[in-house]
Amino acid sequence: MPKDKLNRVDFHWFVVRTRPGREKEFCNLVRQNKDKIGNILEAYCPTHTTVDVRIAERKCKLPLFDGYVFVLATHDALAGFIRDYYPNAVIRVNRKRPSESRATLSTIPEAQMRKFKDYNENYPETAIPLERPYTDYAFNPKTNEPNDIVKVIDGPLAGTEGYITKFRRDKRLVYHIKGLDLAVSIPNIWNFHVVRVHNAEGDRQTLGTIKERAVDLLIGLIQGCGYGDKTLPMLYEFIEELTIKPSLVDFCKSLYNKGHKELSQRFAKLDTKNAELILNLIRYEKDNPGYVKANWNKLVIRPFLTPTPGVEFEDDQHETKIQHTNFTEIIRKVDITEQVYYPSKEKEETVTTTYYAHIGIIQDKDKESFTLFANWDYFLGEYFMTAGKANEKLVKGTKIQAANNPDNLEKKEIYKEKLIESFHNYAPTLYNILTNEKSKVKPIQNFNIAKERLNVMAITVTSEAGIDGAKDELINTCTNICTEINTTTHLAVWRRYLRTVWLHI
Repeated sequence: MPKDKLNRVDFHWFVVRTRPGREKEFCNLVRQNKDKIGNILEAYCPTHTTVDVRIAERKCKLPLFDGYVFVLATHDALAGFIRDYYPNAVIRVNRKRPSESRATLSTIPEAQMRKFKDYNENYPETAIPLERPYTDYAFNPKTNEPNDIVKVIDGPLAGTEGYITKFRRDKRLVYHIKGLDLAVSIPNIWNFHVVRVHNAEGDRQTLGTIKERAVDLLIGLIQGCGYGDKTLPMLYEFIEELTIKPSLVDFCKSLYNKGHKELSQRFAKLDTKNAELILNLIRYEKDNPGYVKANWNKLVIRPFLTPTPGVEFEDDQHETKIQHTNFTEIIRKVDITEQVYYPSKEKEETVTTTYYAHIGIIQDKDKESFTLFANWDYFLGEYFMTAGKANEKLVKGTKIQAANNPDNLEKKEIYKEKLIESFHNYAPTLYNILTNEKSKVKPIQNFNIAKERLNVMAITVTSEAGIDGAKDELINTCTNICTEINTTTHLAVWRRYLRTVWLHI
């Protein structure tokens, strides 16, 4: 049977609006007559979920979905039933958008309806309706930063995406019931297993690396053209020139006239996105003179994961190298797959992005062993500054017992286990290299590279034959740490530090 645009012949969960307090009456009438009518499979009345309201100075509970019934039926069957049996009810219609020729019927996808029913039956007391629309919770109004988007992994809300939003001192999950156009908040979200999902339209991790990505792009281009130790002086020179005249076309001509032909060609090939990245940096530098020079006064090796290679790769090439004065830099393609969410579409996708891992190889003084290292300078610097009880708590993360008002018998509250926010619980790969003596990859403080000192993740091999395996081990381990920290809803401070390691896009 063909499908029409008004869903008249297909089964859907429709939203029916009755008079307040009459939803059970409608529901019972459907159940009594559905066999006689046909094409009405189920009517659901979510009366379990209630909210506290005050009427005439008296506090009482009312159904959250007062006057709403959810009916699984064809449109024709449901419309006929309302006409013949209950004319005081209507099928809910979505608000007409300017781009639409007609209003659309409110329907709820089967998968979301299952979650909704499950949650309503098991956790009705925790749902809190919100007055503002769902889109209002995309940003923190105080900081104007985007709120983290998370996905529930298990339990009655498994698969549900929403914003982690701060309400006073409590962080809640805010999600959207589409058919009702209603935003609902769930307190104590940490009782559920959730993971961070990349916000394709405004992720904090991405926004926090904009200027760093621009500087790294410039450094990569300079190094990729073989300028080596001249990189930082040339970077400062380029920033100054572009600040005076922010035109990449004129800048390319200037480079060519100065004899930097290859570099000029590389700049000319920049796509619109990367060109805009550089120009945004230049605008910031103009408003904050000396910003680049003050924040990039040392250069040993680029951050571990960058979105651009610096050197040019052939189509079938996955790894290349740059020879520095004191070490060899290996640049390798690394594909990272992430769950990506588009808030405007309320749609999730799986996206794979190519990054470039940068690791150095230095031959030890005895000339027999080799150390491979990755730049985790700022991140590990912050870690090495923790000590004593703070370090123990950060790393070990043992379980503790927690309860609210345990002496209050009326609330019947019991002790519950709560995980401490730690590497042990939320970044197991990092926890392993910090605590396991047998771990091949180790964090090293103030690793000596000629005259420079750098906090690094490193692995040592005793012969040249072991270098290939060590490269794989180091890159895979560091990448796993990055993804673990980036996807957890905990370790927020360490996610900020991670921006210096992984220039996320």
